[in-house]
Formats: sequence, structure tokens, C-alpha cells
Amino acid sequence: MSDRPVTAAISPRARGPEQSSAATRRPSQHSEAGHTPLGALVAAGLLSCGALAAVCWMSGHLHADSTLQTVARFMHVAALVVGLGAVLAVDWFAVLWLLGRRRLADILNTACTLQVPIWLGLAGLVASGVFLHPDLASPLTRIKLGLVLVITINGLYAHRLGQRLDRYRDEPVPRSLLVPSGAAATVSQLGWWGASLIGFLNSHT
Repeated sequence: MSDRPVTAAISPRARGPEQSSAATRRPSQHSEAGHTPLGALVAAGLLSCGALAAVCWMSGHLHADSTLQTVARFMHVAALVVGLGAVLAVDWFAVLWLLGRRRLADILNTACTLQVPIWLGLAGLVASGVFLHPDLASPLTRIKLGLVLVITINGLYAHRLGQRLDRYRDEPVPRSLLVPSGAAATVSQLGWWGASLIGFLNSHT
């Protein structure tokens, strides 16, 4: 059982110098434990850029028949439902937290639980798009690809941000993290809905 409730009841003046120092260091040590290294996130971002470029190149060299295109179109829609649905759940909890109607632990637990379907949905969109013969000369298609890249980079940033927020589960969150949290959620929604809208418009042209 954690001793946080007990130590929280002790006045800082009643603690000795060593106890105060340890209490001051504890959040910092907790914030570093189990964090994904920044270098790994940067590498993941670079690999994502390379993967998206490879998919664009492959889409111009693969010639899928009508059956394969139908299956790919279904997988594309299914991936969109999975990814966007999970993102909506996380961002809705984020809005409730910013409004003071949910605890920070709620959004962190939700984001941790749903990060797998979010990334699977995004990967499914990219993989199935290879067989849909996207028109890379179309400005709308290029914007959609840009949005997919923005969603990916923003997702990696949000992952890093969530790890920084984790140290404040039971403490007030500084404004320096509140503003980036709101910005990341906004970029996420604009990116997913923008890509979905462009995909809808392209399917009717």
C-alpha cells in the first residue's frame, strides 16, 4: 500500500531536510522511469515518413483487380472506424478533464488502453490505401497524405506528452502542459476528420 496519503498529511516544515529533499526528488524520478527515449520517438517518426513514402511509390506500381480493391476499400473503412473511434474516446476524456469533470488518471488510463487500436487503425489506413490507386497528382490526395503524416507525428508527440503528464496524476498540472495537451487534441481531431473528409470526396470523383 502506498504511503502517499500519510506523507501528504505531514507539513513540509515538520519534515527533516532529508525528507523534504526526497519528497522534492520523487516526482522527477517517477517522471523518468519507464519513459520512451526521445531518440526512439524520433526514429519512429523518421520510419513513419519513410513508410509513407514507400506506400506512395508502391501504389503507383501495384495493379489490384476489382475484387482486391473492394476488400481494400472495406479494410480502409474498418481501419478508419477503429482508429477514429479510439481517438474520439481519448480526446473526449481529454475535454472532460480540461473542464474539470474527469481526473487526469482517467484520460491517461484511457489513452494507454486505446493506443493499440489507434495505431492499428492508422497503419490499416496506410496499408489498405496502397491498393486503392490514390491519385498522387491530386492536390486533395497530397493534403490527405500530409494530414496522415501530421497525425502520426502528433501521435508520437502526444505519447511523449502523456508520459510527462503521468507525474501529475495526483498534483496540479502546470499550464505549460495544459496548453500543449489541448493543442495535441485539436491537431488530432483536425487531422483525422480532415483525412476522412478528403477520402470521402475522392471516393465520389
